[in-house]
Amino acid sequence: MRPRVTLKLATSLDGRIATASGESRWITGEAARAEGHRLRASHDAILIGVGTALADDPMLTARPPGQESRQPARVVMDSRQRLDRGSRLARSAGEWPVIVLTVQLPSPALVRAGVEVIQVHTGRDGRVSLRHALTTLRDRGFISLLVEGGGEVAASFLRADSVDRIEWFRAPILLGAEGRPGVGSLAVGELGQARRFRRLAAEPCGDDLWERYERL
Repeated sequence: MRPRVTLKLATSLDGRIATASGESRWITGEAARAEGHRLRASHDAILIGVGTALADDPMLTARPPGQESRQPARVVMDSRQRLDRGSRLARSAGEWPVIVLTVQLPSPALVRAGVEVIQVHTGRDGRVSLRHALTTLRDRGFISLLVEGGGEVAASFLRADSVDRIEWFRAPILLGAEGRPGVGSLAVGELGQARRFRRLAAEPCGDDLWERYERL
């Protein structure tokens, strides 16, 4: 078994999460960010790739406006344990749980910082096996997982057919082909191979558009 997986995307109209230089704050507006915090609070864990952790140094906490909220566990897919012990995630690990999924033996520096480092199986690409990672999280009691990116992590979940829902916030801007994609390569050669979803809703969220999908 695996957790129920929701992929959350915050992109430009053309599906970009950052400019070519990596600038991404803030593509979507305040209303969309508030809904993003509510989504975090409704899940057991939030997952990002180490590239996003290194580029953005996020806290990944849930801060719904006007609400007290339990904090979901924060999970980083980090095959080579590149997460710095001085990062905001590692520094706050003693207060709110941080889990690093890796293919290596646990780094003593991260463990001393309070990070739970879990060695999982290696996939065919030499990185964390997504299937084993999801099974491991489910065995630890995580029933719902919110995946926040980046693009390669989003693509890996879609390629593995492991996305149950998509929450997509689109800002009314265009960044062009040089921008960084919200979803990486899916290796789709024919339309019949495309991952298909059913739209549940589409509504304004401030100046942005909030689209919700479930997999067929």
